[in-house]
Amino acid sequence: MHSLVKETLIASGLYLAAFLLVFEVITPLQSMFFPEFPSRASLLFLPHGIRVLTAWLLGWRAIPALLPGVFLVFLYVGGMDVFMPSRLAAIAIAVTVAPAVFMLLALVGQDIRPQPGKTPCWPCVMGVGIVTSILTALLTNMAFGSATVEYVAYLIGDIFGLFFLMLGLLYVFRYMRGRS
Repeated sequence: MHSLVKETLIASGLYLAAFLLVFEVITPLQSMFFPEFPSRASLLFLPHGIRVLTAWLLGWRAIPALLPGVFLVFLYVGGMDVFMPSRLAAIAIAVTVAPAVFMLLALVGQDIRPQPGKTPCWPCVMGVGIVTSILTALLTNMAFGSATVEYVAYLIGDIFGLFFLMLGLLYVFRYMRGRS
């Protein structure tokens, strides 16, 4: 039980931090540089990277670990509308799609989750992130009834968000190896 609480605090905390960074810093900058951009979606959506990397590391445990953070983000954005069926569906989509894709790959013999002694396949994780982004965008936009431009904007933001988080992790891992 202790590790699940720790995982939840870390994953949800990182998700909230990534969300706040995106919506309080990156999105306002995006609006300054691209005022004609018709979508409210961020072109650098770091929370998608948190979802994918958490699912990669934790598997199905990513669902309860991310749920509080995702719920709080939806509450922050939509207030009490968080309890509308479309919002609850979007929350469920946000926390389940990435773990489901990783588990489905493992079921068909392509388990790319971290394992002792096995070097991570970063292009594989990126590929899962792209597939997850497509599925999440399609399902979320169907739940909300959003316009087509939203699909593209979410896809771009998700992919760039995951890419930059993975790049950051690679530098952290390289730094840690250099120190040991």
